Amino acid sequence: MATVYAVGVGPGDPELLTRKAERIIRSADVILAPVSNPSETSVALETIREFIDERRQEIIIHEFPMTSDRERLVPAWQEAAALMAAHVEAGQTVVFITIGDPLFYSTFIYLLRILREQWPQLSIDIIPGISSINAAAAQAALPLVEGDERIVVIPATAGIERIIEGLTHYETVVLLKVKPLYSEIIELLRAAGRENSTVFIERVGSSRQKVMTDFYEIAAHSPDYLSLMIIK
Repeated sequence: MATVYAVGVGPGDPELLTRKAERIIRSADVILAPVSNPSETSVALETIREFIDERRQEIIIHEFPMTSDRERLVPAWQEAAALMAAHVEAGQTVVFITIGDPLFYSTFIYLLRILREQWPQLSIDIIPGISSINAAAAQAALPLVEGDERIVVIPATAGIERIIEGLTHYETVVLLKVKPLYSEIIELLRAAGRENSTVFIERVGSSRQKVMTDFYEIAAHSPDYLSLMIIK
């Protein structure tokens, strides 16, 4: 049966794909890769490049604008969902690839809702992937939680107040999307005396990976969009 597969390709290292993810990608008729800007390459697509055959498989690059404006986002989600549905209804297997995991801060979450609402007859299968958080903790050899400890994941774009709340109530705080509020986060961590318990990881799993534990180095750095912090 033709199916829509959402495949998590992990943080950027092809060796971190699961065997199932690789098998599904190799067998797909159509692969849809998301980008936030048409001038940029798809990190997800570059991650799986060695597993695809462009002579046999159709590769579709689809733009999802990097914005919170739903008037721009909803049409992009709708177009992608309709595109996948059309291919599946034509008997083709479609793979939507996403960095990390398809159900963890992924664009596929919105596509899944549309597909379920408008094409409920379609077969949908979700293949989990390793998140940047797990990969970053592994690279830093940093236990995320143990025993009765609790962890909270906060997109830094949620605001400084949410970060303060997390630092107050949880033993481990993971901050995603730190670039927009980077200087404010640095000042907050200084004020909270958390300089020696902060790890910064950028582009984990890629050739551009950076792992920093020295707070002065972290503070002086200009972060990439694909960056996170783990604060114990």
